[in-house]
Amino acid sequence: MMHLFMRKGPWFRAKSHGFGTGLPIVWEGWLLLALHVALITGVAVALQGRPVAMTIAVIVAGLAPMPIYRAKTEGGWRWR
Repeated sequence: MMHLFMRKGPWFRAKSHGFGTGLPIVWEGWLLLALHVALITGVAVALQGRPVAMTIAVIVAGLAPMPIYRAKTEGGWRWR
C-alpha cells in the first residue's frame, strides 16, 4: 500500500557545487529529512547521560539513511 504514495522520480535536487544531495523537491524528501532529524535528536536525547554511546549512536543514525538520499537524488551523487 505504501508504494502507492511513493513517487518513482527523484526526491532531492543535486547540489550545484560539491558532492551530495541538495534540498528536497517533493513531499517524500521533506518527510525523509524530517524523520532523519527526529531520529538523530531522539537518539541524542535518549542517550544523554552516556557521551560515548551517544556519539556512536548519533553517527550511525546520521549515516543510516544515506543510501536512500543517494538513490533518490536527481542525477546521482557526483562532484560538481
